[in-house]
Amino acid sequence: MADQAARNQANERSGAEATSARRGRSTPGIAVALAALFGASLCGGAATALPDCTSPSPGEPIFLSEGCVDPHYTEPYIDVDEERTTPVPHRYVHGGFAGTDTRFSIHFPPADQYEGRFFQNTHQLLSSENAGDDTIAFAIDSGGYCLQSNIGGNERCTTAECAVNGGLDPSIGGYRANAAAAQYSKVVAQEIYGPHRPHGYIYGGSGGAYQVIASAQNSKGVWDGFVPYVMGTPNSIPGVFTVRIHALRVLRQRNKFPEIMDAIDPGGSGNPYATLNQEESEAYREATRLGFPPLGWWNHATLTGGPLRLVAGYVPLLDAEYFDDFWTKPGYLGHDDPYGSVAAARIQDPVGARTVVAVNPPGLPGFIVLDSVPAGDLTGADLFLDSGASAGQQFSVFTAFGTALLAFGANVAPGDQVHIDNSGYLALQTYHRHQVPTRDMYGWNQFRKFGFGKPIYPQRDVLIGPMGAFNGAGSIQNGHFHGKMIAVENLLDIDAFPWQADWYRTKVIQAKGRKFEDDFRLYFTDHAQHTSPSPTNTAAFARTIAYTGVIEQALRDVSAWVESGVKPPASTRYRVDHETQVRVPSIAAARKGIQPVVHLWANGRERTEVRVGEPVTFIALVSTPPRSGKLVDAEWDFEGVGDYPDAEDFHHPRKVVLLKAQHTYTEPGTYFPVLRATSQKLGDPDSPFARVQNLGRVRVVVE
Repeated sequence: MADQAARNQANERSGAEATSARRGRSTPGIAVALAALFGASLCGGAATALPDCTSPSPGEPIFLSEGCVDPHYTEPYIDVDEERTTPVPHRYVHGGFAGTDTRFSIHFPPADQYEGRFFQNTHQLLSSENAGDDTIAFAIDSGGYCLQSNIGGNERCTTAECAVNGGLDPSIGGYRANAAAAQYSKVVAQEIYGPHRPHGYIYGGSGGAYQVIASAQNSKGVWDGFVPYVMGTPNSIPGVFTVRIHALRVLRQRNKFPEIMDAIDPGGSGNPYATLNQEESEAYREATRLGFPPLGWWNHATLTGGPLRLVAGYVPLLDAEYFDDFWTKPGYLGHDDPYGSVAAARIQDPVGARTVVAVNPPGLPGFIVLDSVPAGDLTGADLFLDSGASAGQQFSVFTAFGTALLAFGANVAPGDQVHIDNSGYLALQTYHRHQVPTRDMYGWNQFRKFGFGKPIYPQRDVLIGPMGAFNGAGSIQNGHFHGKMIAVENLLDIDAFPWQADWYRTKVIQAKGRKFEDDFRLYFTDHAQHTSPSPTNTAAFARTIAYTGVIEQALRDVSAWVESGVKPPASTRYRVDHETQVRVPSIAAARKGIQPVVHLWANGRERTEVRVGEPVTFIALVSTPPRSGKLVDAEWDFEGVGDYPDAEDFHHPRKVVLLKAQHTYTEPGTYFPVLRATSQKLGDPDSPFARVQNLGRVRVVVE
């Protein structure tokens, strides 16, 4: 945190003076600038250039620190420096590094709001260095400036093809572009606010979590705190997605998902296997044991492979023979299918079987319309172009509506001939069985004899997951990091299975020993998916919560931990059961972490049956874990559709609240009423930031 003298000095300057001093001025080389910031110049001596950062040993990623400069980023420049009022008043600085495609933007708050820190967001698919309004507003409200880079621009890969064949250094997009922007932002901050040493906090989810952890492992002093969230393991791709599409295919054959959800939703039988045959039971169990959270099947009707299309390309690029082996060799489902469903689902058009009749038809932009399509599920099938300007190319079908196909990137014209084949997509669905990693990644141990022996299925010569993880971050998670870290994982995440954060926690314990909690926290978030639902996605809000507030509170907690020694609330208590599912205690005081816990009953039970017009009495008990804040909001959704029209009137924030309500249903049916509650660390009901949600659901059957 900036000291008071620095803030007083900054307050004496006007924004106009600071801006005019910056504009039209040449920017010093980053080595000299950083030396001026961290070296002798602050004590009155001359600034000297810093040495180049290097790798600790040959073949290891480059290590960055305050005492060296990345040789790839030596000439920073600023091309925009202006005052802005949106989303809040701030000073916008934009620039980059000469000779590179890396760009950055910095949003500096007024001096009287600045407390000497910055927050930096990252994600593997960031295409712009310009942060969103909410990101900017949160950073400034939290006493810091907002920093974002384009993580290297065209010097980093966003496709499997580029990662394998592009010849680019993955450390650029993994952590070095972000680090260069972070280091130089401190120089600019010193010019604006006066001498001080800004504290930095980088955060990111999914692929961004890999980047955050790579930043923590491969730097010291660049950032001080880290918040990775919804993280995977080095073996996650493509297996966490292939197991999903396998279960989708098998369980959709007889439309079993509605029965599964009826069993596992509140007031259900609790037995999802009750009506499944052997093939269906095996597919459901396989996904569950790999870590797929069962309640994550709630949107099964529209569920696809999701991010699989972003990483599936690694398989044909690195293991092209797998697809033939799947259909022709023992040990693979295509050859040994005991149920015959794989062969029945296979689609193999002859060359030139279909003709393109329209491209981008009205109401379906991006779609291709064919004269006919084969019977069966076309999702994920390959569309082969047999004539026209792009003959010889193939593209994956993302979705299909009748004869209209969405195949990203396919360049076709009316009259072109094509054919469809889903053999590769079917083979991909069990690729995870042939990618068994080390035993510590225990989700895959179901594919070992007796759970600990040799693999049951033939194993491929290449493990694709670690290669994809390295290409996305420039290093592999090992548990070593410099600074403080709060990791956040979501219990309803179908893209980054919850147990994977437990795996990383184990690596941290191995690296840091018994005192690992001096630097590390892990928070599990109940009823949260991989991404927070958008405000218009009411169906998702009936079952899930937005977890942005959890990330915001984690960032504030980690900054207080670094700057003031204020320890954050304890990690969430949990266990991992025999099916690789993460279980948390039902009582907030026992669960710990920072999320409130909601208990809801209808007529005193989890399930109640009433007649039309008969009132139902709802009682809810909501409580917060120790040191996590107070409850500031609660909303009822008696119909269970996600719109929450009835808000409770909170007279003052409380740590525990007992709520009671009545509702009468006028139409027969099965309803899942919801109560959503929100806590805030400071108990501020008006703050839009760091609002931590949870919900409770029950079943009401109206006859």
